[in-house]
Amino acid sequence: MTMDILLAKAKAAGRKALTEYESKQLLGAYGVPVIHETVAGSVEEAVEAAVRTGFPVVLKGLGAALLHKTERGLVHLNLTDEAAVRQAAEAIEKEAGTDLEGLLVQPQIQGRREFVAGLFRDPQFGPVVMFGVGGIFTEAFGDVSFRLAPITDTDAAEMLDEIQGKALLGPFRGEAAADRKTLIDCLTGISRIAAEHPEVAEIDINPLLVAPDGTVRAVDALCVLGETEVQAPLIKPVDPADIGALFYPKSIAFVGASAQIGKWGNMLLANTISGGYAGEIYLVNPKGGTIAGRPVFRSVEEIPGHVDLAVVTIPAASVMALIEPMARKGIRNMLLITSGFGETGAAGKALEKEMVLAAEGSGILVLGPNTMGICNPHINLYCTGSPVMPRAGSTAMVAQSGNMGTQLMAFAEDQGIGVRAFSGSGNEAMITIEDYLDGFEVDELTRIVMLYIESVKNGRRFFNSACRVGRKKPIVLLKGGQSLAGNRAASSHTGAMASDARVFDAVCRQAGIVKVDSPMDLLDLSAAFSSLPLPRGKRAAIMTLGGGWGVVTADLCSAYGLEVPELPREMIALIDTILPPYWSRSNPIDIVGENDTTIPLFVMEELLKWDGCDGVVNLGIKGRRIFVNRMADAVERADPGHSKEMTNLARNTLEDFEKHYVEQIVALMEKYGKPVYGVSLLTESEDPTLYRVAGSNFKGVFYETPERAIKAFAKMVEYNRFLSRGRECQKG
Repeated sequence: MTMDILLAKAKAAGRKALTEYESKQLLGAYGVPVIHETVAGSVEEAVEAAVRTGFPVVLKGLGAALLHKTERGLVHLNLTDEAAVRQAAEAIEKEAGTDLEGLLVQPQIQGRREFVAGLFRDPQFGPVVMFGVGGIFTEAFGDVSFRLAPITDTDAAEMLDEIQGKALLGPFRGEAAADRKTLIDCLTGISRIAAEHPEVAEIDINPLLVAPDGTVRAVDALCVLGETEVQAPLIKPVDPADIGALFYPKSIAFVGASAQIGKWGNMLLANTISGGYAGEIYLVNPKGGTIAGRPVFRSVEEIPGHVDLAVVTIPAASVMALIEPMARKGIRNMLLITSGFGETGAAGKALEKEMVLAAEGSGILVLGPNTMGICNPHINLYCTGSPVMPRAGSTAMVAQSGNMGTQLMAFAEDQGIGVRAFSGSGNEAMITIEDYLDGFEVDELTRIVMLYIESVKNGRRFFNSACRVGRKKPIVLLKGGQSLAGNRAASSHTGAMASDARVFDAVCRQAGIVKVDSPMDLLDLSAAFSSLPLPRGKRAAIMTLGGGWGVVTADLCSAYGLEVPELPREMIALIDTILPPYWSRSNPIDIVGENDTTIPLFVMEELLKWDGCDGVVNLGIKGRRIFVNRMADAVERADPGHSKEMTNLARNTLEDFEKHYVEQIVALMEKYGKPVYGVSLLTESEDPTLYRVAGSNFKGVFYETPERAIKAFAKMVEYNRFLSRGRECQKG
């Protein structure tokens, strides 16, 4: 019987699942190593099958309605003779009753290592393959890894290596390592079932048993059937060129302009003017008059010139009436700041849908509603509700939260991080996060993509777009609202293990998205990716002004998956010539507080030359000027008669050294192509994270703590691993 016929018969019978035997037939056809077994129709047939199989055997009740056999006592293990099989078969018949369709006889397979593999269909992202530690404690341990199907052999191999119990896959207590190729074939086979049989909703293989000789067998399996879901209509993709035009308006009309300080119609106008926007600005308010010395038009149709962008702050109930006048005026872009739409409930959702249909019919593209605005520093456009104006740069930022967007923009301004463009995406009624990703892919000025998101409109499109963009430029993402999905199917271990957060984490790993845990991580990674060469590997060299910091940093490297290799003997001998005999003579290199300003750069270059190092972390070299300044201030206060000549010399010497130090670090990164992560000894409020050097694409990067530096290093290593995988990404 072909698998298509098997599945068609089960569906025609109205069944919700295949029997265990049928499930294994399907899985075996796709390369899953299933155990040899026999179906018996009676107690005596079961005894005969057991004799043919050879003792000991396992006896199970078989039936499409028997999904959880162990809980009902329908699985009997280690039966060693005919009498035991007969007794077990009679007990199964009594317990299963009319649900029993047969008795399944299997050889008793020895093995202490149990894994689980499976499939479920996520409502947002589609089919997802799972692998993890199995057995009766699968859900209790929750040690699993996920990937969106289809998966490659590389994806499957990574899944094996991601679980915490991966040591069980290697040689274990005298037993051979698990057959990795068989496990990989098992996972890719499940992936092919997902693509070729959409009627299979879930697959659960538990246990996937590893025998002492390393062979792998699927001992138990369940395939749950379901209707192929009809997906709700998706939002139409927006042409990236149309999104780009929104951020380059030559003229803006503020519809709902106000003279009242604190109102959106006033804040947006004030920030746009004060930011230096050079295009034409028109104000619209039915009351007319003047605002900020500018004439106010009673409608958009009264505006004498062409309008590229309408910034709308009028009440939600009035927006529909604005669309036709905008269309007649030829305004094709609307930045809809107004709230009161889909975020407010059913009535707001209905109004938002009506507004979108009207806008689409009139050829108007709407960004929002319920957005905090946009900015493009490259044309001095700062049309947001907050007076935050970061410098022009290469980091494109999108936030699904106005408050988070404001915070990120302020951080970027404070830390000297250049912004390509920013959008508060609001309700994403027409322009979604997927559209932004497609736009970033083709935008030449965007080098890093920074996202704060809480949800996506089209999971598969998001995944495919992120995968393509990520191969060209890093995506750094912070996810909000990572709650468990309480309504997902849980008829199998696989379904029970699934959650929104776990699936989204798998999407990020598979698509090469650099996922972070806090808003400051977003900025730290943006600074690193925009300023440093990518590390080629995970080997860190550490140079520190004091031993304690070096120890802490080495521990952090271990925690974040970086290696701290031992120094070669030749380098130790070389550094012996410039440092006192009590220096650490190991990695981390403690330069023992030496004041000779040539030493840090000498050691830095030797480390960057070293083939055993992929990046350098330097601690406490920069920021000593603050320490010296404070010490000089203390001396001058304590001894008013003290000559300031010596203290000023110390101040100026350290000031000049730090400037030269940054310039030399940048030059060394250009020469050796390896990143240098700095940690300042002390910082002041005006100290940025980035230090620019004229004529170089690289920058000096100095964080306040070792943890921030090591996290940036580790995340860049993670991204470089993604690039090296060479995954093919799909369009749309």
